[in-house]
Amino acid sequence: MDPNRQRRLLLGIGGATLLAIAVVLGFLLLGGGGESEAAVLREEGCTLESFPGQEGDHVDDPEAKPEPAWNSSPPTSGDHRSTPAVYGFYPTPVDLMNSVHNLEHGAIVIHFGDDVPDETVEQLQAFYDEDPTGLLAAQLPSLGNKIALSAWTAPEPGATGRGYLATCTGFSERAFSKFIDEHRYKGPERFPPENLQPGST
Repeated sequence: MDPNRQRRLLLGIGGATLLAIAVVLGFLLLGGGGESEAAVLREEGCTLESFPGQEGDHVDDPEAKPEPAWNSSPPTSGDHRSTPAVYGFYPTPVDLMNSVHNLEHGAIVIHFGDDVPDETVEQLQAFYDEDPTGLLAAQLPSLGNKIALSAWTAPEPGATGRGYLATCTGFSERAFSKFIDEHRYKGPERFPPENLQPGST
């Protein structure tokens, strides 16, 4: 082979290799190669489940149960009250029928069991206070010593979507932030963040 042609060929191969490396590095640096939600949660001692989204009818009879029954516990979609719970951090339980309506609007609901240590609840409160928009946190005694994060996400407004439930054995800012980043503001009814502020419904 002609030496000049061989040199050009080698330079071309080298240039293509460098370009491929640059593309991969750019992809990684821009976050495209970040860990998946499931991987992050697993590394932080949490489990992640997904459930088919259920139609969400308004139920105002205080004695009525969701029909059909919710397909996850805590609930991630389905029937709910016509009024969402007031956004905030509650050391006591909030009616689940209200909080499911918050999920429908694109909020994340954080529940903690009654056996979660006080210092962990304080960590949750501090985490909530840093970025409370679109978050509702409340005690759910049946969780015991666990913490659960719920979301109801849809690919587009009006779609039934899916419910997502992360259950954790403790507080992890990394895991909680990942779950929130993946699901907040993506409910079947897309309410703008300014409508999901603490103190609002």
